[in-house]
Amino acid sequence: MASGTIFPVRKKAAPSPGRTAAREVIGKYGGRKRAVIQVLQDLQERFRWLSVETLEAVALELDVPLAHVYSVATFYKSFSLEPRGRHICTVCMGTACHVRGGTAVLEHFERRLGIPAGQTSPGGEVTLERVNCLGACALAPLAVVDGRYYGQMNESKANEVLKPILAGRDAPPASDKGPVD
Repeated sequence: MASGTIFPVRKKAAPSPGRTAAREVIGKYGGRKRAVIQVLQDLQERFRWLSVETLEAVALELDVPLAHVYSVATFYKSFSLEPRGRHICTVCMGTACHVRGGTAVLEHFERRLGIPAGQTSPGGEVTLERVNCLGACALAPLAVVDGRYYGQMNESKANEVLKPILAGRDAPPASDKGPVD
């Protein structure tokens, strides 16, 4: 190296939104490494998905290997590593729901939303998910829209539930997260 070479002083970059959010959420749990699931849940609720940046921030802030954070995020089906829509529509396809018409309900959601299950609409407005069981078999077939459970789902109920989403308005507030007839 030549004498007199000056190395630029690296300024500390401002924390990214993912790093700032991770630090805030981890603080809520007292920095406990065993709180990684709760931390990821809170971050997904905030961002609607878990980006690589967010996973890296969690690993750095908790001082755990990125592989550990990634393995937790990929093990649990409730975590999404892909961007999700502002509205989340989930249709249960468990045995009871399937037997009671869940397939027709899912197909109706796909037609009305214009996207297949497992996809997010262009522009990120709606994500349609298919799950194997929501644990509320007595309400079969069951759909969950923006956190609100709708039992004995059929095409006309689906139309009513989707109306605010399709009109571009927010869905009714889900103050009661319990099952609704």
